[in-house]
Amino acid sequence: MEHALSPTTLIELRRPRPYPAVSVLTPTHRREPYRAQDQVRLRNVVAEAKKQLEADPSVTRERRTDVGRQLDQALAEVDLTHAEDGLVIFAAPGEHQVWSLARTVPERVVLSDTFLTRNLVSAEAAERPFWVLSVSADRVTLWTGGPDRVTEARVGGFPLTKRVENFDAERRERIGDNPSTFRDEGTRHFLKDADSAMTTVLRDNPRPLYVTGEQAALSLLDEIGGVAKEAVHVPHGGLAHGTHEAVWQAIRPVITAEARRNTDSVARELESAMGRKAFAAGVDEVWRSAREGRVRLLAVEENYRVTVRGEGGDHLIPAASGELDAREDIVDEIVEQCLETGADVRFVPDGTLGDAHGIAGVLRY
Repeated sequence: MEHALSPTTLIELRRPRPYPAVSVLTPTHRREPYRAQDQVRLRNVVAEAKKQLEADPSVTRERRTDVGRQLDQALAEVDLTHAEDGLVIFAAPGEHQVWSLARTVPERVVLSDTFLTRNLVSAEAAERPFWVLSVSADRVTLWTGGPDRVTEARVGGFPLTKRVENFDAERRERIGDNPSTFRDEGTRHFLKDADSAMTTVLRDNPRPLYVTGEQAALSLLDEIGGVAKEAVHVPHGGLAHGTHEAVWQAIRPVITAEARRNTDSVARELESAMGRKAFAAGVDEVWRSAREGRVRLLAVEENYRVTVRGEGGDHLIPAASGELDAREDIVDEIVEQCLETGADVRFVPDGTLGDAHGIAGVLRY
């Protein structure tokens, strides 16, 4: 199952497909007893997708059979023992993908000539992903992180391991030619290569970067002057050879502190915007501002969800889940729209936005 959404992957997902490109969404659960229900629910929503394929006169028998086979293969790949909060299956002629999301999604089936990506985009923004580069003299490991975990990322050539050189250590000691680990020229070249590899990773998938290592290693990275110099340094050795849990324990206090600063910063910006009359609050007002490209900063409470329907195309009004024309992922739609127009999207703890009712924006004009 896929988890990380890079800009390159998003472009690929959004390209037009031969009709029908099927998007199947369903909420999932991380714990029992709900997982057993998730399996039944998932099979039912896939069956509904097949039913819609059967009922669509514009889908040829050949394509219906192909896409049905892709849906079956995707269903077989789902591992609900590692479920998060939402699951998305994409299937089109000749291809399928399964995405696990750390944000809930509405249950729905969409047939179109493109895949429905707004829920992936919103989940990625809510996840606030980051990179951790763990550095030692002989190994550099890359980790991908989110709000509650890190996992090893085997991309961009990582992990990197320094080639062991043959040398006479006793002779070096006799003649005084045994430099400290991080003053050795071979180590310097090794870490410079690691910095260059990280530059490539960030170019393809930009995220905040944290670097862990002994203070001597961090100082050397400062001297090298690449992307690692601009990263947040966390003086903690041993993690290049460590476990994901050890890395998470080292990085968690830094992430928690930055999250608090992020929340305080959003609150100040919203308060300032209210004074300048450049403030929007509530799903209807923010949605209209987002459609006009006016939102510069969007703030959303982490678990804010609301079901609405359009009223004459100009306003949103509350609706019940399952109601005709109901839009159950309107928040994800707003997030995607704001990101498309260059807005800064911040997710904040529930209750942060008070009278704004879960969603607010700072306007450009």
